[in-house]
Amino acid sequence: MKLILKSLREGLGRLVIFVDWIFSPSKIKRNDESQAKTDQLTKDIKLYQFYACPFCTKTRRTIKRLNLKIETRNAQKGEYREELKLKGGQIKVPCLKVEYAGEINWLYNSNDIIDYLCERFS
Repeated sequence: MKLILKSLREGLGRLVIFVDWIFSPSKIKRNDESQAKTDQLTKDIKLYQFYACPFCTKTRRTIKRLNLKIETRNAQKGEYREELKLKGGQIKVPCLKVEYAGEINWLYNSNDIIDYLCERFS
């Protein structure tokens, strides 16, 4: 039963990604100076995610729409999963790691992440 649910979740995630690819959001247009400033502000922001997770896809769509250069990190296995567990406190995605003014914050809810990004970069 667990394998069936995992397969169903993975299949639905792939379907969401395909639909996202077809209906990709338009990016915000900025002048070169403004985009360079935005790129500088996002250099210390990382998105921990699973590729086929619908909530991660929703978050990535917002990142794309806002034209942000945020590094994505696959937390399904390996070093980023361990970092998320040890430093973030839990393995839950999407998770946005924000380093700002020497402080690190971990945002775990897709709606909270989207609200934060829209507030800061719209």
